[in-house]
Amino acid sequence: MLGGDTVSEVMSTIVGIVGLLAAVAIVSVLVSKKAQTPQVIQSAGSALGNDLGVAVSPVTGNQYQIDLSYPGESGSGAAFTYPGL
Repeated sequence: MLGGDTVSEVMSTIVGIVGLLAAVAIVSVLVSKKAQTPQVIQSAGSALGNDLGVAVSPVTGNQYQIDLSYPGESGSGAAFTYPGL
């Protein structure tokens, strides 16, 4: 049977390898030309803004209109399209 120290070392090695593979996958996605990283960051910021607006609306008494627009396809992540405008 394996001792507790040996099992701990094996698990530590496995976790390290899995973490390294995840880090390589993240870096490869971030530097990929098709990754659209600015759009992902912009949409995450919009989601956080919507969450905060909805969370404080009962306290402030204001109705909050959720912004469901997505970053534009311009490549900068700054362009938005609003229906009706």
